[in-house]
Amino acid sequence: MRSGLIAGVSAYVMWGLLTIYWKNLHGFPPFELIGWRIFASFCALAPLVIWHKRLRIITAAMRSKEMGWRLFAASILVTVNWSSYVWAVAHDHVIETALGYFMAPLCTMWLGVAVLKEKLNTAQKVTISLAVAAIAILTVGYGRVPYLALLIAGSWSLYGLLKKQIPLKSIESLSGEMIFLFLPAIVLMITQGGSSDSAMHNASTWQWVLIAGTGIITVIPLWIFGYAAQHVPLTVLGPLQYSVPTINFLLGWLAYHEELDATRIIGFSLIWVALAVLATDTARRAQRSRALVH
Repeated sequence: MRSGLIAGVSAYVMWGLLTIYWKNLHGFPPFELIGWRIFASFCALAPLVIWHKRLRIITAAMRSKEMGWRLFAASILVTVNWSSYVWAVAHDHVIETALGYFMAPLCTMWLGVAVLKEKLNTAQKVTISLAVAAIAILTVGYGRVPYLALLIAGSWSLYGLLKKQIPLKSIESLSGEMIFLFLPAIVLMITQGGSSDSAMHNASTWQWVLIAGTGIITVIPLWIFGYAAQHVPLTVLGPLQYSVPTINFLLGWLAYHEELDATRIIGFSLIWVALAVLATDTARRAQRSRALVH
């Protein structure tokens, strides 16, 4: 379990520190960078798929009508999530990305009610109410609806819901998604690469190394997390997910000096209280389940 826990912490820290990585590329069109990320991820995944002889499994899933549509939908959602995140980082909204990933578990719970027709208990109703209040307060604080946070949270939650319905390993599923996105990525690279501020025209050698590495930084944390998920109970691994938005929040506030006024602090505090209520309720239900088993 120790090696799995180290792997889990490492994966989450890597995901959190990706903000620094993308900040070093912030001068280029975000959609051009997304095109390069998809292309580089495809190139990084291809040798793994071939080496582990997974291509047949992936193509069979893509040919399946039901599974193919799910993979296609997942590819759209991961593009929306990546694009929202990279655009936000490039335009100095790092704290808002943190808000999005803090809100993701709450969105997942709401999806359980809206899509899976699950019933909310009292603690979950309190959690939803706190989240709605937080969004209202943050809308006042930002002077607009925090649409980037909502896009990030919504797309990530829907993506997670779909991934649970795709019986493939994470690397296999992501490979299928990148195959669907490969041609659109080429189009993005060409169309966005023609602008005067594009990486194609302005990137230094070091920045090209970073761009080429976007595939590796996508695959490695996912691979490490896959190992962790097999060796660590979800009750231990689950709370670690909050380290990602916590790192982003601290980076936005302390490293990039983004505004954090009283209204935003109140909004974030309500989200944190909501997450604490949710985590406590989840832990209690898990404890009851174990007691029933024994």
